[in-house]
Amino acid sequence: MQDYYRKDYSDYSAPELVRMLGSRFKEYRLLANKTQKEVAEMAGVTPLTVYRFETGARKNISLGNFLLLLKAIGCINDINEVLPEQPESPYLYKDNIEKNTTYPYIKNKADERVSESYAMGKGGWTACMA
Repeated sequence: MQDYYRKDYSDYSAPELVRMLGSRFKEYRLLANKTQKEVAEMAGVTPLTVYRFETGARKNISLGNFLLLLKAIGCINDINEVLPEQPESPYLYKDNIEKNTTYPYIKNKADERVSESYAMGKGGWTACMA
């Protein structure tokens, strides 16, 4: 179940998301009491890059530059909130996998692979699909 206060960003385009991230980045930069020039120097980008990102004039930003900007304002450790580490895959422990288990709803090999992931406690990318 989705948290009531979490916004659903799935219908936004990539440029819209970049614009929103830029605006939010500006708020964090100001809270860190840093100028665009200071952040640019720390991140190794131009002040114009920071300005365009924050104002939405830039519709795209490289992941590398974004991470450098996060480092410059002290927010790089928040990356764990975006993609937290997943538990180890049950596939690493083949001895624990139920063998020869059949599921009545399996229609083809793709369904069988999905069933196996559920039988092993779900994991990997299927957790993102929930």
